[in-house]
Parts: sequence; structure tokens; C-alpha cells
Amino acid sequence: MTKLFDFTKGHGTGNDFVLFLDAEGKTQLTPHQIAKLCDRHFGVGADGVIRVVKSANLEDGAAVLKEEPNAIWFMDYYNSDGSVAEMCGNGARVFARYLIDKGLVKLAEGETLSIGTRGGVRDIQANLAGFVVDMGRWRLESDEYTVSATNLQVHRPGQGINVGNPHIVVALATNEELAGLDLSRAPIVEPAPMHGANIEFVVPSDPLVKDGVGQITMRVHERGSGETLSCGTGIVAAALATRNWAGSGAPNQWQVKVPGGTLGVRMFATEEGEHVGLSGAAELIYDGSLDLSSL
Repeated sequence: MTKLFDFTKGHGTGNDFVLFLDAEGKTQLTPHQIAKLCDRHFGVGADGVIRVVKSANLEDGAAVLKEEPNAIWFMDYYNSDGSVAEMCGNGARVFARYLIDKGLVKLAEGETLSIGTRGGVRDIQANLAGFVVDMGRWRLESDEYTVSATNLQVHRPGQGINVGNPHIVVALATNEELAGLDLSRAPIVEPAPMHGANIEFVVPSDPLVKDGVGQITMRVHERGSGETLSCGTGIVAAALATRNWAGSGAPNQWQVKVPGGTLGVRMFATEEGEHVGLSGAAELIYDGSLDLSSL
């Protein structure tokens, strides 16, 4: 008997996902199935898979509920190679869009939707751009990395940034240098991060700040997915690294241009320390079904 697998395709500035509802946590896809599902030639095609599951039905979700009882839904996220990921900023916005459009939650103007992730609780609000996600606290990590990539003439220093998942940000001089990178191959990082990392290549605009807002352009190679048109956590990491390089007086609001569009980043103070927010669009494209045994 054929077992149909119902899914929804969505994206945030071109960073695309296959989402499926498994509220009770009874459908666990294997890494092989996830990789097949994400294959752009033989599957649906996506940068990752998001299982929409109630937090109470996952071990990681139960831990989230202790922190925030309102985080009823958990974003169970997987990279396109089937590996587990801690957090996805674009995915969080698409996850919110899915919950709302499928009638699983209501989000009135000014209200906050709390969701669970492996990176902790994330709070989401609707705004004119789509959604803004409070990405929580972040931390500056090692600046002793060197990064090489295809068509990058010399090794460059990389700045480690953790925003719930690991990133290494590299500054380039020109947009031509950025455009010339071949990111079909993973950049090489020395020393190799223990759990891998997303690698962002950034070009600051000239001037860097316009009307009080920092401006940068970025491309990214995502751990477990390859180059993507957009990476929410990478966009946040790139803005944080650039602000750090710019020094005192650098703004707390940034616009980050990626191949899939432009997103907003804002750093703001909270009682527990500085948080960073990510703002941008989130769209659902279509619903579909396939034979799960074909994966």
C-alpha cells in the first residue's frame, strides 16, 4: 500500500525548505530520505527539511518547554545532506508562515510567537517585511581562522561568530572578488572547526553606513547544504562581524544583500545581554504529496 507523504515547499529570500507536519512526532525521516527529498534533480529540491512537531513530543522540545511553556511548536531542522542543524534564521520565518497559514497558530499584530529550536527558544513577530525573529544572544569566537576558497587568490583571516550555530566570516575587498568565488566546493578552514561552520564572504559597501544603517553584500557556503541564495544566521553573523571590525561608532542596524534579496539585522539590548533580530520575507510556494517509499 502506497504511503503518501504530504509536504509544503517554502522559502525565505531564496533559501528554500520542504516542510511537513508531524505534530505527534511519529514520522522520523532518515538522513538518506532527507538527502533524496532535497535533491534538485531526483527529489523536490531544497536547502533543508523542517519537521513541524509539537515540542512536547521531542526530547529537545521538552527542554525548550522548561524554558518557555508557550513554545508549543518545535522547528526540527535538517540540512540538505540529512545532517542535523541547531538553528536556521530564514527557516524560522518560513516556519512561522507555515504555522499561521495552516491555521495551527494565530499571530495578531504586536503579538509574539515563541518556537523551539535546537539553538533555544526563538521569538517571532510579524512586520512589514514579513517576520522579525529575535535570534537571541550571540558570542564572538576565535579570530585565528584562515580560510581558502576556489578562485580566492590568497588565504584570508576569518572571524568566528556563534548565533546558536557556528559561523566564520571573511572580509573581501570588492564585489568582483566576491562574484568570482566558486562556492560549489566547500571552503577550507584552518584550524578545522570541531563541528564545522557556515562560511560567509562579505564586502562592505562604500560608504559603509548610509542614513545610519550599515550596508554589506554577502555570499555563503552552508555546512551540510553548500552555497545557498540566503542564510539567515549567516546574515546575522556577517553583520555582527562587520560591526566588530568597524569599531566604536558602528551602527546597530544593518542591511545585508545576498543573491536571494536583502534582509535587515538589528542589535538591541535586553536584561540578559545584547540580542540580534533578523527581518525579512517568508513565502509558501506550493503543497504536494509523494510516495515515501520512493525516498
